[in-house]
Amino acid sequence: MGRLFGTDGARGVAITELTCELAMKIGRAAAVVLTKRGTKKSKARILIGKDTRISSDILEAALIAGITSVGADVELLGVVPTPAVAHLVKYYEADAGVMISASHNSVEYNGIKLFSATGFKLPDEVENEIEALVLDNHESIQLVNGKDVGRVRTLYGAVSEYNEHIQATVSGKFHGLLVAIDCANGSASATAEALFYKFGAEFIYINNKPDGFNINEECGSTHMEQLIEVVKQRGCDVGFAFDGDADRCLAVDEKGNVVDGDKLIAILSRYMKEKGKLKNDTAVVTVMSNLGFHQFMKNNNINTECTKVGDRYVLEKMLEGGYNIGGEQSGHIIMLDHCTTGDGQLTAAQVLELLSKCKQPLSKLVEEIPDFPQLLVNVKITEDKKGKWDKSAEILKVIEQAEITLGADGRILVRESGTEPLVRVMIEGKNDSDVSYWTEKIADEIRKQLC
Repeated sequence: MGRLFGTDGARGVAITELTCELAMKIGRAAAVVLTKRGTKKSKARILIGKDTRISSDILEAALIAGITSVGADVELLGVVPTPAVAHLVKYYEADAGVMISASHNSVEYNGIKLFSATGFKLPDEVENEIEALVLDNHESIQLVNGKDVGRVRTLYGAVSEYNEHIQATVSGKFHGLLVAIDCANGSASATAEALFYKFGAEFIYINNKPDGFNINEECGSTHMEQLIEVVKQRGCDVGFAFDGDADRCLAVDEKGNVVDGDKLIAILSRYMKEKGKLKNDTAVVTVMSNLGFHQFMKNNNINTECTKVGDRYVLEKMLEGGYNIGGEQSGHIIMLDHCTTGDGQLTAAQVLELLSKCKQPLSKLVEEIPDFPQLLVNVKITEDKKGKWDKSAEILKVIEQAEITLGADGRILVRESGTEPLVRVMIEGKNDSDVSYWTEKIADEIRKQLC
């Protein structure tokens, strides 16, 4: 992981950590690095999208200043999901794309995600080159003036083009279904109603009125309680929850049970295999995936490839092996036949088609996927203790004790977040009490040593 870019772009508390000055420098450096190999005679073009946070407008202005000051043009997409930027940068044949969002994080955070002309997030070596310009060699960037300064314009048809792209990935209509949608007061608020109405089902929308402050606030994929209540009270067939930039999707079945990313990947993979569309009969997931998921996939003769946590690593494995579905338990699901990054609304559309074709409730489709007891605890640490958990003899000793006790019937995953000052402790096993005891014991030791 670099000094500036984590597992999903540059992120921090907006304005004080992810400052306007830093955003401007990232804009300049990204424009230089991402367009320097171009052979076009015209100016380079960079798209910018954003989520609904109050700080997104401010950071957008800073990015515009940076990009145009080195001679590149900016084309504004407005409020759109992150996957819309990935799709539209290719559709409009731009040189690069930028998304301003902190995804599922609360309103005080914001972030900057960069996409290449191919619609993929940047590889480590390109991010490192941008980091070097921002942090070490910013004085080497040459500014322009006069007629060489970049222009700014707005692409008013961007949302419609993205929606039409998602609509084209499914066939038929979904008449008879009642569907609840939680937009997390984020990017999906600008797209979901216009996107889903063409599918023929009846939709109920909640948390689709952003005010700049309420993004992810007790709603969306990180807070499923409202959606569960709506599904149960209104008798919905299914509910979908997105996060702030709509690159994640979790579901709720007709009984009010949460269906996580593991289970969505599992049923979509099986459906794709039945249709002969699952490439190499393989799905890619991370080490966080439940053991029950792996058991289900094995029972259905579907191979699984595992990576470390982070959608960028899932994507790398997918491209390396020629696979077309992968993702994370958190609901970040990549379907490479249709998009180059995770797309919550695309996932929802594909699940709706599955429900329509199979004529079975979601609870029935996932009932064969067992849930091994799993507990995840996030321990907030101080900024100065980042990168130190695995160097503490006391923490490592408790982890070793847990591994010996759980043995082959469990697994332990301790990792530091790539986007927040957190150490995540996840334990999975056959016995609830053992899982709970050792998760809390490790978390307590981390608090003792790093807080």
